[in-house]
Amino acid sequence: MLQRAEPRLILASASLSRRSVLAAVGLRFEAMAARVDEAAVKQAARANGMSAADTALALADLKAAAVAGSNPAALVIGADQILVCDGAWFDKPADQAAARVQLGALRGRSHTLATAVVCHHGGTRVWHHLAEPGLTMRCFSDDFLDAYLAAEGEAVTSTVGAYRLEGRGVHLFERVDGEHSAILGLPLLPLLGFLRQYDTLIG
Repeated sequence: MLQRAEPRLILASASLSRRSVLAAVGLRFEAMAARVDEAAVKQAARANGMSAADTALALADLKAAAVAGSNPAALVIGADQILVCDGAWFDKPADQAAARVQLGALRGRSHTLATAVVCHHGGTRVWHHLAEPGLTMRCFSDDFLDAYLAAEGEAVTSTVGAYRLEGRGVHLFERVDGEHSAILGLPLLPLLGFLRQYDTLIG
């Protein structure tokens, strides 16, 4: 086993993709959704002129802190991701109609995924990292968009970009730059490096 028995590891997220990233590399962890009013935090951040990157870090920190408060002995991982295209921020679409509008806005353009991860242990933030992978969507047809939305169904509402790069979403793109796991919502290589440094994993 590459992971030490202590500390207990908690992912402060209900995200299936983030859970899958950690599970795929054999980590033992619990997943707990953090209760954070993300919309209110983002609204305040925009009003105060914060960047998407700083806002993602703030949200990841709040999520980790919320779960760590009742699990002080655990090492808690919080993460957040904000899609930015020409200065506009995008959230998870509410439904397929919103996903269609969002994908239409991103079609033929490049965007960035401000992806933050923060770790808390013993009531303190012990590490953080920000990745900003860049992606360029191709100029797909309306027929393709109809077929894509029909094939994906409600899954398009589960991510900020209305796409799952590990699935059919890859058909949307002509260029992808950055660590694959960061695009999925959790920069894995920097996180594993920290966990080894923190003696949570065997080095």
